[in-house]
Amino acid sequence: MIYLMLFIVMFGGAVLCAQSSINGRLGSEVGVLESAWLTFVMGSMVSFLIGFFWEPHYSLNLFTAPRWQLTGAFFGVTYMLVVVFAMPRLGAAATTVAVISGQLLMSVFIDNFGWFNNSVIPLDGSRIAALMLLAIALFFIYKSNVTAKTQPELH
Repeated sequence: MIYLMLFIVMFGGAVLCAQSSINGRLGSEVGVLESAWLTFVMGSMVSFLIGFFWEPHYSLNLFTAPRWQLTGAFFGVTYMLVVVFAMPRLGAAATTVAVISGQLLMSVFIDNFGWFNNSVIPLDGSRIAALMLLAIALFFIYKSNVTAKTQPELH
């Protein structure tokens, strides 16, 4: 079951990268806010329909949930605006590796300190090595982007 879940999450990451790339292109042509607006309107419509027809009943709702849990929506807006702005300027690979780097760094802090009521998973050497390797990957991806932009295009 864990392998299926990892595959599903990887698929979600692939879809997120494609979505970011498409929204980045749209954002450079119609505007960052317009592209983000379209994503949130479509996401709201789809989420409403899925929730209306298939969502089970929960003991809490948006009005009774702890207020700090509602802040996640603001982080989603921040992410969307940053990615739509960055994607056409940095390219898909550099933007994605930078996003993953930020996600990994924050996830290590969340795990290590048990923030947001998560289980504590201590920072160890393998996690530090993963952070360093991802930083190296980001450096080489960005460096290859700079090199590619300075070379003339062949048609």
